[in-house]
Amino acid sequence: MKHFNYILLFVCISVVHSLNAQDYIEFNDRKNTVHGVYMGLAFHYGKISKKETFSSSFKIAYVANQQFEVGFVGVGFYSDLNDQGFGFNDKDLGGGYGGLHLEPIFFSKSKINLSVPVLIGGGAVGLVRGDIDSGEWEDDDWQPVFVFEPGINALYNISRYIQFEAGFKYRFSSRINIQPDYNLTRINGFSIGLGIKVGVFNMGRNRYKKHLKNEESKE
Repeated sequence: MKHFNYILLFVCISVVHSLNAQDYIEFNDRKNTVHGVYMGLAFHYGKISKKETFSSSFKIAYVANQQFEVGFVGVGFYSDLNDQGFGFNDKDLGGGYGGLHLEPIFFSKSKINLSVPVLIGGGAVGLVRGDIDSGEWEDDDWQPVFVFEPGINALYNISRYIQFEAGFKYRFSSRINIQPDYNLTRINGFSIGLGIKVGVFNMGRNRYKKHLKNEESKE
């Protein structure tokens, strides 16, 4: 019993010394781990076979320690293949693809970050007769496609809930077999765009720290 009392006294002295040596108490061990989740929407303008192409994308992702994203992204696009304007097209190109989203983030502790997003996935493309609103798809020309799409983004952190992104990307695709008159074998091409992410980017920060100096000053 005497040994137990000595041990208890030693523990109490150690705790008091620890409280005097630091300016806060930490009630958990999460200070080095930051998690995040978000949904994002982006719009891009680019070229496929030198023709104007417009696309939009939606993604949902998990952010690990503000340094790496992993999630899913889906993209829909429309290309003015005949170059006659949206109201007078005979056949244009449209389609969609999606897949794995990976994005390393650099300078993550700053207000402005740099990232390298990559999409790896697949989808399908086809010819559409008429303008984009009528959407008369040509089933015979529907083609599966594999897509690899790396890019570079600048990220601006408005708050821990909202982030803007701007950047460019290049789409590499597998071969497709669109009608010979169109001389199109791939949907490769550059695009530039803007996007917004909404979520919680640092929800793992330690909410259980209690700053003793601040509490003492209030008293």
